[in-house]
Amino acid sequence: MIVGGGVGGCAAAVAACSLGLTVIITEESDWIGGQFTSQATPPDEHGWIEQFGCTKTYRAFRESVRQFYRDNYPLTTEAASNPLLNPGNGWVSPLCAEPKVFLAVLETMLAPFVTSGILKVLTEHIPVDAASEGDHIRAVTVEHLQTGERTVIRAPYFVDATENGDLLPLAGVEFVTGSESRKESGEPSAKDVADPSNSQAFSMCFAMSYQEGEDHTIERPASYEYWRNFIPELGPPWSGPLLSLTSLSPRTLEPVNYNFEPNREPNVAFAGLWTYRRILHTENFVPNTFDSDISLVNYPQIDYLGGDLNHADRATRSKLIDSAKEQSLSFFYYLQTDLGFKELKLRGDVTGTIDGLAKMPYVRESRRIEAEFTIKEQHVSADHRPGETYATPFADSIGIGYYRIDLHPTVGGDNYVDVEALPFQIPLGALIPQRCENLLPACKNIGTTHITNGCYRLHPVEWNIGEAVGHLIAFCIEKGETPRSVRNSATLLNEFQARIRDRGIETEWPTGLNLEDGDPHAHAR
Repeated sequence: MIVGGGVGGCAAAVAACSLGLTVIITEESDWIGGQFTSQATPPDEHGWIEQFGCTKTYRAFRESVRQFYRDNYPLTTEAASNPLLNPGNGWVSPLCAEPKVFLAVLETMLAPFVTSGILKVLTEHIPVDAASEGDHIRAVTVEHLQTGERTVIRAPYFVDATENGDLLPLAGVEFVTGSESRKESGEPSAKDVADPSNSQAFSMCFAMSYQEGEDHTIERPASYEYWRNFIPELGPPWSGPLLSLTSLSPRTLEPVNYNFEPNREPNVAFAGLWTYRRILHTENFVPNTFDSDISLVNYPQIDYLGGDLNHADRATRSKLIDSAKEQSLSFFYYLQTDLGFKELKLRGDVTGTIDGLAKMPYVRESRRIEAEFTIKEQHVSADHRPGETYATPFADSIGIGYYRIDLHPTVGGDNYVDVEALPFQIPLGALIPQRCENLLPACKNIGTTHITNGCYRLHPVEWNIGEAVGHLIAFCIEKGETPRSVRNSATLLNEFQARIRDRGIETEWPTGLNLEDGDPHAHAR
């Protein structure tokens, strides 16, 4: 049973089903896909992603997104023949596309397993209870959000792929939240005192277009005056009111003025906010197909600092999300009125919602299992490994990833933490709970710290984690072993690693990397 149908959950399902396992996957939203779809965030990726540094199935998924546009959209001849087609030409990623296209491709990947009967997908279901016996989970109860009907699901293995690690407390699996102290972790960027409620802000993203000569001004949000005057209480201090095109550079914490020119920014990296996460660029399509680009908003101005989802019950979580929606709508209204961009139009048809916002919050930080091995800043930080090209090697590697340690401001009052990381590995030990034998994490809930969560939380890494988990469960069932015994037996570990490498999961980085080429935005320069 996979609880959570986001990026890691879908990857785990594809892997497990491809190996013949019978799988049930549940998802809170009516869309599977998490960050790609219901959260409406184009993938954050490194500069080598087209050649290496992700799994074979992740690359196939990306290529299927491109093919979907070639098969279904009136692309220009140049765009259609471009092997590296970027439908939105956004510079956050070499593949910026619409949430509904990501969704269509994911559903297509899962469709053969659904048709054959080995996969059942239960959308609009949340976990509400779990039954454990000793160190094993025996059953999980899920509830349908519309009808309230409850279903008890029993399985030999359970995967927590929820965005907030929601299965962990229900099943009594030991976990941590928020920020560790420097004394606990020894991390240079950690705080002096631990704060379990100090999670990164979450965001309610939205899509928008710019309809020349039209007025699409929304109704003034009820809390607009509050958000218009809101200045985050952070240390170091924020640059001024949050609703502004002046913000802070995550790397230097110096004020930076962002350019914002709908449909007019040059098609180069760092040109401005409009092109940053643009998911549809009119120049890729036959003239007059679309009368505007579509751009996705996931800016600092919508980072919600009013509460921590990981410590909220269902009712409180709903209130926090509603407040975050008000913040996002207030920023949109600010763009329309204070800055005079009344032609901006919310695109609920793109996000699949009536209010125009994403279906689900974009969650940056989850509950994290207390793992056999915890990844710390010292393992991946470039500052901690001077002169090195690679992060600490792990003998139990089950995948690789690369991104900066990128922490957004937190609900506990911390400003950005942005630290250069090195190309890293994903250790199997970070996926093994210290006690529970038949639960595995497949999302942002692995054994990282608050700090290293900042580079292990992105789309390709989450996919890799989920895919490895699907393979691991199949391997354990075949061998009659536990994930823990696989990790702690050299013979079993070597056999498992050989198997996943044969299936296209890279466990080591190529030698001779040039780190400048791997910059997350290198492709757009």
